[in-house]
Amino acid sequence: MTGPRFVLALAAALIAAPALAQDYPSRPVKIIVPFGAGGPADVTARQIGNMLQESFGQPFVVENRTGAGGVIGTVEAAKSPPDGYTLLMMSNTQTANESLLTAAQRKYELMRDLAPIAPVNYSDLVIVVHPSVPAKTLAEFIALAKSQPGKLNYASSGQGTPYHMAGELFKATAGIDVVHVPYRNSGEARSGVIGNQVQMMIDAVTAMAPNVAENQVRALATTGKTRSAVLPDVPTAGEAGVPGYEATIWLGLMAPAGTPKPVIDKLNAAVNAAIKRPDIVKLWTGQGAGAMSMTVEEFDKFLRGDIVKWADVVKKFPDKPQ
Repeated sequence: MTGPRFVLALAAALIAAPALAQDYPSRPVKIIVPFGAGGPADVTARQIGNMLQESFGQPFVVENRTGAGGVIGTVEAAKSPPDGYTLLMMSNTQTANESLLTAAQRKYELMRDLAPIAPVNYSDLVIVVHPSVPAKTLAEFIALAKSQPGKLNYASSGQGTPYHMAGELFKATAGIDVVHVPYRNSGEARSGVIGNQVQMMIDAVTAMAPNVAENQVRALATTGKTRSAVLPDVPTAGEAGVPGYEATIWLGLMAPAGTPKPVIDKLNAAVNAAIKRPDIVKLWTGQGAGAMSMTVEEFDKFLRGDIVKWADVVKKFPDKPQ
């Protein structure tokens, strides 16, 4: 289409976009969580959904679409209508999968098929073992693993998840050979180490801290730069003998590519306002999580940088993680 009709169509689109944002949302919004119920992404999505519902007066309904290391839910979100009524709660799983999985395995390209909205929060991880493991410290666990290469296992919630990548990075940094056992979701992986089906797991502090407190697992180290306020007696990995090892899980919201920019901007403003609420800051701080506030453009840059970061990490592995 060219000429006057093109000009009129363009003008109509430019007028319609702000009007759409002004009326948005006029019906319930779906937040797809490509991870299992009860994990950090699921819990955070429900918290954010409740706050957005308070802000906009429309329900924000969480739907778990698990499987394939987050791929199934991500593909569903990417293929949804780009109207702002389907959102994706994602994590560094998606940025890691850009290099860990082939395009054919992913069936999507993150920065092509989805549009950044806003980050939400991050939390440190904690390295835990079943109490029967004869290692009281991280150094002792590393020595144990080196004495029997390939004999110890560690759990994750699936290939490409932050827990899997943190495990592979730990193996490479510590120079040990432990076998990855992927579960369908973080809840099942957590049950695996609590039930002594596997010896070790790296999990979010927010999720695993209660199990540490109940002595269902033994915490060997946390993965942040400084000690966790939730587990202050647990040393960081750096303090425990693995200098340079750091890992976190972060969460954010994206929408199908093509979602109108005014709608994206409206959601970004609402999320940034929500995560600064004193009650939310207090809640997350008590759980070992911290808010992340960025503009749409800043989050776009952050995502692209994280993709490069994990691509560089994957290159350093002796073999592609399994």
